Amino acid sequence: MVVVRIVALALVAGIAVAVLNGERSRNPELHSLAGMPIVIPLIVALLLLWTFVLDRTSFGRHIYAVGGNAEAARRAGIAVARVKISAFVLCSTMAAVGGLIAASRANSVDPNTGGSDVLLTAVGAAVIGGTSLFGGRGRMLDAVLGAAVVAVINNGMGLMGFSAGTKFVVTGLVLLLAAGVDALSRKRAQSHR
Repeated sequence: MVVVRIVALALVAGIAVAVLNGERSRNPELHSLAGMPIVIPLIVALLLLWTFVLDRTSFGRHIYAVGGNAEAARRAGIAVARVKISAFVLCSTMAAVGGLIAASRANSVDPNTGGSDVLLTAVGAAVIGGTSLFGGRGRMLDAVLGAAVVAVINNGMGLMGFSAGTKFVVTGLVLLLAAGVDALSRKRAQSHR
């Protein structure tokens, strides 16, 4: 089974590299778009790093414990304040990395950049990916997949000619649906205890 997984992963990665290495520009003489964008290996590296931290370290388990029930974590001997501050510092660092990527993509920095739909997109990506709004549950891979779903919604609706307001409404409805499913599954899990 491990060999099958490795071969499947190598096949998917090979196809992705082959597609990304092709010329995607309409006018390659003016501007070439061949090769893999630097953001893809960066996202993969961050995904692997934070998946390892959350799944394989005591710090990651402490983050899940504090997110699930801070009082129970405090009674278990976890320094709740220290974990919360560390989590906020790490989230701020990742937001700074995201800001650098956004600025490099836009080739400029503007004080108004990111003010419109960044929060909706970020929360939507996490919740659509399965991260609980009530804390204590979620995985890095699910958040990345949720971000891909939000990006596909925005890109697809943009290609179909929908306005920005319509995109906000549809993304909000998908977010509302995901939050509703999360709340119902939490309520069902608590009633079965």
